[in-house]
Amino acid sequence: MRVYKRLSHRFLDRHGSMLVEFSVSITVALALLFWVFYASMALYADHFTANAARAATRYAMVRGSTWGGTTCSSAATLECTATTTDVSSYVNTLVTPGLDTGALTVTTTWPGTTPTGAACDTTNGSNSPYCSVTVQVTYNFNLTAPILPHQSLTFSSGATAPITE
Repeated sequence: MRVYKRLSHRFLDRHGSMLVEFSVSITVALALLFWVFYASMALYADHFTANAARAATRYAMVRGSTWGGTTCSSAATLECTATTTDVSSYVNTLVTPGLDTGALTVTTTWPGTTPTGAACDTTNGSNSPYCSVTVQVTYNFNLTAPILPHQSLTFSSGATAPITE
């Protein structure tokens, strides 16, 4: 009976339970905090791809074949004809801290049609006025959360606009 009393006293002893409860609570709170951080960064990357696609389309649409014929020496050059490389360089200048330019892919096409799909006048090339330009921006967001397996989320956005005169 004495052994039983000693064992039951040990099991009913509450000393140290607050330390265990605190460690479990802080672990859960920190895990939630990290997930909020990662979710915010993922939303930030998705927002960036959508805005970058629209901005790159605007950059390409005002630099069609009738804008002097010279290539763009920098993203700030105004009177030049934009190429696929120029549009990619422009998007890379938009990348803000927290995002990786190596995870970014920019695809620019001039399909030789109007935004409605009709054939356009391609006398000066497929980037002639009133033809359309399409820019697709893709960003691979690496989700490297502790304890979980490595995952990558792919965010993609595109925009199409007619090239101005």
